Amino acid sequence: MRRFLSFLLALLVATGLCAAPASAAEAAPPKHQVTFDKYSLMLDGRRQVVWSGEFHPFRLPSPDLWRDVLQKMKATGYNAVSIYFDWNYHSPAPGVYDFSGVRDMDRVLDLAAEAGLYVIARPGPYINAEVTGGGFPAWLNTQAGRARSDAPDYLAAADEWLTAIDRIIARHQYTDGRGSVILYQIENELAATGTAQKNYVAHLYDKVKADGITVPVFHNDKGRNGIWVPPGSGVPGTVEGKVDLYAFDGYPGGTCRTDATPGNPNVAPDWGTYGPGGAKGGASASPNTPGFVAEFGGGWFDYWGSNGTYPCTAVRQGPGYERVFYGTNLANGLTIQNFYMTFGGTSWGGLAAPVVYSSYDYGAAIDEGRQLRPKVLTMKEIGSFLATVPDLAKLDRGAPVTPSSAAVKVYHNVNPDTGVHFYLPVHNPSNATTDDSFTFPLSTSDGDYTVPLRLNGQDAKYLVANFDVAGQHLVYSTSELMAQAAGTVLLHGRPGEDGETVLRYATQPRVDVLAGDVTTTWSGNDLRLNYRHDGLARVRISGGGRPAVTLLLADDAAADTFWPVGGLLVRGPDLVRTAHAGFVLTGDTKAPRDLEVWGARGPLLWWNGAPVPMRPTTSGSMVALRPLPGPADPRLPELTGWRSAPGSPEAEPGYDDSAWPSADRTTTNSTTPPPAGQPVLTADDYGFGVGDVWYRGRFTGTAGEKVAVRYGGGGAGVLQAWLDGQYLGQHVLPSALAAPPTTGTAEFTVPEGLRGDGPHVLSVMVRNNGHNQDGGVNDAHKEGRGLISTSLTGVAWKLQGGTADPVRGPLNSGGLAGERAGWHLPGFPDRAWAPAAVPAATADPGTTWYRTTFSLRIPRDQDTSVGLTIGDPAKPRSGGRYRVLVYLNGWNLGQYIGDVGPQHTFVLPTGILDPHGRNTLALAVTSDGGPGNGLEKVELTDLGTARGGVPVRPVFSPGWRR
Repeated sequence: MRRFLSFLLALLVATGLCAAPASAAEAAPPKHQVTFDKYSLMLDGRRQVVWSGEFHPFRLPSPDLWRDVLQKMKATGYNAVSIYFDWNYHSPAPGVYDFSGVRDMDRVLDLAAEAGLYVIARPGPYINAEVTGGGFPAWLNTQAGRARSDAPDYLAAADEWLTAIDRIIARHQYTDGRGSVILYQIENELAATGTAQKNYVAHLYDKVKADGITVPVFHNDKGRNGIWVPPGSGVPGTVEGKVDLYAFDGYPGGTCRTDATPGNPNVAPDWGTYGPGGAKGGASASPNTPGFVAEFGGGWFDYWGSNGTYPCTAVRQGPGYERVFYGTNLANGLTIQNFYMTFGGTSWGGLAAPVVYSSYDYGAAIDEGRQLRPKVLTMKEIGSFLATVPDLAKLDRGAPVTPSSAAVKVYHNVNPDTGVHFYLPVHNPSNATTDDSFTFPLSTSDGDYTVPLRLNGQDAKYLVANFDVAGQHLVYSTSELMAQAAGTVLLHGRPGEDGETVLRYATQPRVDVLAGDVTTTWSGNDLRLNYRHDGLARVRISGGGRPAVTLLLADDAAADTFWPVGGLLVRGPDLVRTAHAGFVLTGDTKAPRDLEVWGARGPLLWWNGAPVPMRPTTSGSMVALRPLPGPADPRLPELTGWRSAPGSPEAEPGYDDSAWPSADRTTTNSTTPPPAGQPVLTADDYGFGVGDVWYRGRFTGTAGEKVAVRYGGGGAGVLQAWLDGQYLGQHVLPSALAAPPTTGTAEFTVPEGLRGDGPHVLSVMVRNNGHNQDGGVNDAHKEGRGLISTSLTGVAWKLQGGTADPVRGPLNSGGLAGERAGWHLPGFPDRAWAPAAVPAATADPGTTWYRTTFSLRIPRDQDTSVGLTIGDPAKPRSGGRYRVLVYLNGWNLGQYIGDVGPQHTFVLPTGILDPHGRNTLALAVTSDGGPGNGLEKVELTDLGTARGGVPVRPVFSPGWRR
């Protein structure tokens, strides 16, 4: 019974259904050290190449899915995760901070440690990140002092945030044994370097240290300007700051925006050992600290009105780019690399800055629907290589290597302690598209060799020489080393290319070719294996004075089916998440898959809680007697039973606005104040910083022939206006720009019948698509949203916006009448609403709400990522002048704009989506009115289905209350 209970506990821990019990050592965690020198970070004296991916938990509002993403990152070769913490996501008002539910940052840090990932914590105060206000809460927009400076009111607010978030981060630090946080960022891309900023950086450093942060602290320099390097760096032209490490960012990968074709990105830069040096040379700005790129392009964001570039970006910054650019960084001594983004997620609700739409997919390795793109498998190859060759954490520049072809260059580095050599052949320039065969000389303590190789297009090879692995001595290999476990070594190369591996033995060993076409020769204590990378070859070598080993010689496609995990080497599934006790595995299958394991214990394994009988093979592995099952068809239903109701009652002249606040302020700290003599109208000044805001202005006298209103709406923002209940029209801010205008002036012709003396009521709705970021340190986030001024005088204005949802947070909803009345919430009594047809051939001006419910019966042992698709995904823009706020079970998961685009499909994350029950879908459709501007086809979409996944509990979705 005791053995069974122990097994059951291991199984539950492996599947994430419970946490491991705390031991006495955990109750009193040991102290650890995070130190560094010019080569690398050191954890308790052990050098570490930090291979990190960026992940923003606030862009995935389902905490159990954080485990899914973090496990996928660990499984695909990452050993660290970089996490922004978004101030505005947690603080709806000064002094109010919420870290519950989807904002539970303790939980995400626990899950990162559980997954085996180190954490680079990036709490701001300013983060940029294409989030509204760059991370500043809307209430900060009304402050007098300049943000990101030593202004007292700003420092007081920043201290308030840091006190709250540092309390969480501090208890998850590696240094005290309670977590895996190893680095801490105090500001992001602070390009201004005046006295106010120097004081500010010093203040932040002192503050976080006083809060108990004991790991190294850094700032991320935008674009390698040598700004905020540690004191004593001694490089002319740098700006010193109170930091421990220097880090910088760079996005050299080109863009898909002009031609919308993958192509080849720019040439990989040398930002370290092989670079030009100096203050602007990257790592050379701080020669006494490790090369540290805090953000390196793992994709790029997209903007309103583009042609939808994420699929293109995912290819352009795909396998070839990853091998060339990230390998070049490694050769240049950048031993801390973080790739932005690895999972982009969704800028749901009011989270997005004006420059981006709801999807923040980014063309990342893990797409917005949590599916693994092909490019993530290359990251697994590289990350697994780095884990297998820890010597790469300390490299000096080696002797120059001259290849036989001028079309190629070879980086050469050597570990001065172990003598391990690292070679990185790339094209010269690195974006060449030619196919070149060549040789290069290799010289180590093993002797001198001529190495044959091939580069086809954008590619690089990660080669090591004079390296001991699995009890063997590797002289060199033209195949890339990926993993070793249980006396087995996995090497791989491009399909169809030749491979050569040379191993050294005291005496001639026995060689058994178990599968594939491999020839061997023995000469001078060197065993040479020659083969072609074609599927999976297996070779067993025994004797020769070394322990027996199995070599697996794979092409990339075959190598990508392997998962090094928990001391095992597993082949077959689409994902292996965890391995415990040598026989308890969890993972995913997208179809029936074989299962083969090296290092397994016993003839029986457990896969996702089910027993799997195994048999031994001649390769030293165990293979399942039958394939692992794949998923079932999720059978997504059609969306029917729609009901609708008009949603712009504020446009009616007789609407009761008596409870609305009066716009009676005469001063503002906004960067867009009204003309002298006009009242302050900007929404933030009245506490309405998110979403739609309505204005009603009463005046007497003539309205004139034209009415002009200036407003701030963010990217692709919109204004609609009515005079005395008659629709005047709408104005949309321009899009299809990387830096869109965020304010504009709308001018409307007043119908002749409304030009007489009043009284009149002007009703105006403005959609706020995010506050500007403050990248220029110029208080750009304080630009007004809502109305700024009008051509009318003598108007008594009232306004109404949204209020913070106590569960879904301050960014979920705005000031539409339906939002204020709870029409987006599950359980709202809509039976009195009229039945509606979707698609709708026409629409009334203003907002119309649509609601329906649907039920799902997705099998409980599988993970189906579900999306909602509006219109035709093949067209970036439908042409319809309307937009939709998408609410699922009360959560605003994005905005569709028919005539702006490009997004058509919106991820409905499991947890908010109930995959086993009933769901409520509400759409707030705001239209310019007329034929062709009505709601298009709406349907559920399967974004990816696998058998497996992680347990996902429902996210609390409170319903409507009277």
